[in-house]
Amino acid sequence: MTKDVTAAASALGIEIGVVEANNGRAIEAAFASLVRSRSEALLIGTDPFFYSRRVQLATLAARHVIPAAFNAREFVEVGGLMSYGTSLTEVFRQLGAYAGRILKRAKPVDLPVVRLVTFEFLINLSTARALGLEIPSTVLARADEVIE
Repeated sequence: MTKDVTAAASALGIEIGVVEANNGRAIEAAFASLVRSRSEALLIGTDPFFYSRRVQLATLAARHVIPAAFNAREFVEVGGLMSYGTSLTEVFRQLGAYAGRILKRAKPVDLPVVRLVTFEFLINLSTARALGLEIPSTVLARADEVIE
């Protein structure tokens, strides 16, 4: 993901920095680095570790007034600004369907590859206000859900 984001930013003439973290202290250090470099925004990667630390990430982003985008609705539900990503509900539904077919003796090799096409765009309006951001009505209209 980092390579794709870096390439897309470069194509748009935007300079980005990459910080990495693999534990709670490293997340704190990463935010300190973001504050020192006066980062204007943050995109959190899709690592399951970040999902497990979603409250810490959303809290630190709000505390340091850094608008952050995430990949799952659960980040927005705990105070993150916005998310865009595959619906985890849909992922779990597909996993259940696959498990059911395997339990009915379907051979895994015979099961089709399913590409999830359900994406969700959520905005937390309370967080936007706390960050001093005004979200245009055209963006709000595109959101699948706006959390007040």
